Amino acid sequence: MNTVKMDPAMRCGAVRLVVRDLDRSLRYYQERIGLRLLRREDGAAALGADQSELLTLVEQPDALPVQRAHTGLYHFALLTPDRAALSRVLNHLIATQTPIDGASDHGVSEALYLSDPDGHGIEIYRDRPQREWPFVRGSLGMTTDPLDLHGLLAADRTRALWEGIDPRTVMGHIHLHVADLAAAERFYVDLLGLDLMQRFGGQAAFVSAGGYHHHLGLNTWAGIGAPPPPKSAARLLDFQLIVPDSTILMRIIEQLQFFGIEANTTADGWSVLDPSGNRILLNHLG
Repeated sequence: MNTVKMDPAMRCGAVRLVVRDLDRSLRYYQERIGLRLLRREDGAAALGADQSELLTLVEQPDALPVQRAHTGLYHFALLTPDRAALSRVLNHLIATQTPIDGASDHGVSEALYLSDPDGHGIEIYRDRPQREWPFVRGSLGMTTDPLDLHGLLAADRTRALWEGIDPRTVMGHIHLHVADLAAAERFYVDLLGLDLMQRFGGQAAFVSAGGYHHHLGLNTWAGIGAPPPPKSAARLLDFQLIVPDSTILMRIIEQLQFFGIEANTTADGWSVLDPSGNRILLNHLG
């Protein structure tokens, strides 16, 4: 069976997380990150940069903080439309004394790293134009270099009052802890039809559709053979991959089923587990 390639227009959709205190999390994501509350009901809330859902928070009042040494979310990554928009985020984080875990220049992008009150990882970044991406002997060569914080702080020349994160912000990529990198690569490349863009140190791989630097990061930094996160803790429930071409989506579902991967129907797509137990919602519309 020839591998069905993923729709090049595929994009990341909403991420769903368990949190301990919904009010606390909403304050953080609205006041610090600048997302907007779209709806709240039955112990859950949806947030976005405009009217499109990027993040759903599900309250579990007894949930422990994110437990390390497990598979699941490493971080979700909010992609701002340009450097000025990322500059406004950085200036706001500093003005509100919001802790920043790190900041890196990856060659393809400039990125800020944070953790929410439960310990969920967050990246907020901007892409460089593709013509500026670093390549080494024809292959993508993302780096982890120090970020020019002074330059980024000065990139927003408007100095406009903060009104939240730029409404053009989207879910740029999702980075996962996996238990076995080779098994994860086989699943995401051979069965989901994504392209392997780069391996990093034998412990991480980056895959994408349509030539993007990565829609998904996969790493074994939580430990080879790491178990899924306990249900007693804050954790990733699922994340969406939006596949606009419904024909390609159905061919990928058939490909998964051919190789023995269970795919269950949902309200607007299909639910699939990767080899590490991370749940993916493959949707046609989002």
